[in-house]
Amino acid sequence: MGKLVFYTNPMSRGRVVRWMLEEVGVPYQTRVLAYGPEMKSAGYRKINPLGKVPALSHDGEVVTECAAICAYLADAFPDAGLAPPLAERAAYYRWLFFTSGPMEACLINRALGFQVPDDKRASAGYGTYEDMLDTAELAVKDREFIAGNRFSAADVYVGANLGWGMEFGTVEARPAFSAYVDRLRARPAYTRAMALDDALMEQGHP
Repeated sequence: MGKLVFYTNPMSRGRVVRWMLEEVGVPYQTRVLAYGPEMKSAGYRKINPLGKVPALSHDGEVVTECAAICAYLADAFPDAGLAPPLAERAAYYRWLFFTSGPMEACLINRALGFQVPDDKRASAGYGTYEDMLDTAELAVKDREFIAGNRFSAADVYVGANLGWGMEFGTVEARPAFSAYVDRLRARPAYTRAMALDDALMEQGHP
């Protein structure tokens, strides 16, 4: 199985990886890093040169970026059944990377109050906010899971981003999004993951 070390902060995208780890269901160590000097320290930059969380070490091999960590864990622990068979991974890869690419870019722009000028839209490869939302709605509407007929790592990543987006006002609370996210948040692993990170915040971790 190998040693898993999870570097995170409870007020970060590390919550996505925490959920994925709870879905995988294998033991792991958690190392919480504070924002500021600790996260930017030379020691941690050996793990992630960006000085950001989350990061995952598996027997000394490091993976960063939420989508990559989710996909890696699904492959590293196949018994958890969190990735479709190789021949059925088209939608799985499509929506994982749609979310880490166009959706992430559009939501960050929205949160920062930045709008691509009309005459520059053709240069923004991630498209428009409106087109991104319409595409995401088509992906989750009238289906239980986003990639096939069973829950996968793609649901963790897409569901987390849509859920937080609706909470923070960067995603319109469309009925298809709300129904999809509510189903995912009913999963025991999600409940466990949120409880663990909420407890860290109650302990005073920044």
